[in-house]
Amino acid sequence: MSCKYPIILAHGIILKDIKFFKAFGRIEKILKKQNHMVYTAKTDGYGTIENNALQLKSYILEILKKEKVSKVNIIAHSKGGLDAKYMIQELGMENYVASLTTLCTPHKGSQMASKLLRLPKVLLYGFSFWINLTYRIFGDKKPNAYLVCKQLQSIPIETTCIFDQVYCQSYSTTLRRSRDDFIMGIPLIFSKHWENTSSDGLVTKESASFGTYRGDCIEDSISHSEIVDFMTKKKKREKIYQFYITLCEDLKNRGY
Repeated sequence: MSCKYPIILAHGIILKDIKFFKAFGRIEKILKKQNHMVYTAKTDGYGTIENNALQLKSYILEILKKEKVSKVNIIAHSKGGLDAKYMIQELGMENYVASLTTLCTPHKGSQMASKLLRLPKVLLYGFSFWINLTYRIFGDKKPNAYLVCKQLQSIPIETTCIFDQVYCQSYSTTLRRSRDDFIMGIPLIFSKHWENTSSDGLVTKESASFGTYRGDCIEDSISHSEIVDFMTKKKKREKIYQFYITLCEDLKNRGY
């Protein structure tokens, strides 16, 4: 049995579907094998919250029409959760979303973004120019790396907002040691220094909390990027895949 409504996987910054590269690794394929209707949202890798919310809305409306259903379930990673919240609250999509599950979303912002914005403006604008240029090549319609960084330093929408018509829940992950993930190990060092609390390398548990907070996805050392199957060590993959399978099973049992 599958979920009643299609599952939309909403990615965060940097990672997006580009030809043979998948923003959620093999997760979409794994869930399809469980007979779920699964789609990965076509949003910009470095688009602003407002820009990506519009793209997400357009994509969801296409899926609703294609599948002849009235709602979707959104599973959003990182900034994708902020895009989805904005879409629901500001773009009149509350009646079209059955559930919103956010994974490692910086609902209360990220210290990493705040610290980056303290760099000299000439460096920030230079980095942004090259990031924007690269992501235009990768298919972004309106990349804006500098504004995205500014949006991630603070709360774009009140984290206390709960939608009457949408079931909202959130999860975090914890990267326990820098050596556990080559990619997120370096930002974890800075995160521990700045915030003195556990995080996935970029987002703390407190910041990841929204709606019904369910704690860490997995009882293991999992980074911000590993939870979407990006360069994940083999011994962790099955645990991550099982988390998504269990998550969708729970949504199905709740009638979504």
